Amino acid sequence: MKRFLAILFFVVLSFAVGYVSKLVQEPAMVEWYPSLLKPPLTPPGIVFAAVWAVLYLLMGISAGIIWNIRSIYTWLVLLVFFVQLGLNLLWSVTFFGMQSPFMGVVVLTLLIVSVFLYIGIAYLQSKVAAYINVPYLLWLLFALYLNGYVAYYN
Repeated sequence: MKRFLAILFFVVLSFAVGYVSKLVQEPAMVEWYPSLLKPPLTPPGIVFAAVWAVLYLLMGISAGIIWNIRSIYTWLVLLVFFVQLGLNLLWSVTFFGMQSPFMGVVVLTLLIVSVFLYIGIAYLQSKVAAYINVPYLLWLLFALYLNGYVAYYN
């Protein structure tokens, strides 16, 4: 039961960050974002919501798995998890809150590095915990394309 509660805690924490990000994004999604030039591969809004729901779930499960293993790497992996979670929120603040696509690219680049680092260190504890973050990393690389296009053309 304790193992499940740890996973649940990290899943709820991940979704909480997603919820705060959504609150930061909402005003700009109505007033600013629709007027931007977007890349041809920009998916519809519903895709973003669905993908992020799955990604936050996987992120939380991964961190919960790491917490339950408790090895010499646990605190390091969780530190990187919290850093990437903070950068995830900071991206919403910079891109949408500050309406700065360029700063969004900077934060997103740091986020990609931190997720890559998380995957690498998590792999030392649990291959599953590492591998379930690969979709997150791939989505962030796609987001970098989207964000970079917006930064360049707007």
